[in-house]
Amino acid sequence: MDSKQLSEALAHFTGTERYTRLCPKTVLTEGALFLAENSECFWLMDVYASHLLASVDGESEPFTCLNFTKSGDAALIVIDNGNDVGLASQEIEYTDFPLDAIKLYACWTEEYWVIMLPGEY
Repeated sequence: MDSKQLSEALAHFTGTERYTRLCPKTVLTEGALFLAENSECFWLMDVYASHLLASVDGESEPFTCLNFTKSGDAALIVIDNGNDVGLASQEIEYTDFPLDAIKLYACWTEEYWVIMLPGEY
């Protein structure tokens, strides 16, 4: 699936009916799962989940935003609270991710994190 097809497909996700467990304290919506499967980027979901579990207190920051920006073969991931207050960041030396940029959200449910596409929020 090329980047144009992927972008068009992702735009159709506006909600979810089921979650898929990524790890004990993190689930993916249908759109996030579609992204992970069709762009082979479960690694991106793992990066997000690991930062959420290690660096973010869901009680005080129940909403987070991941911003992925690609530059050549490298990328930068920045996680903030949705108001540009940085919570974590990570440089990626090499990626073949098909999009130049993407935004993901995660919300804390008091039991686990839900990673989703912005259209599913």
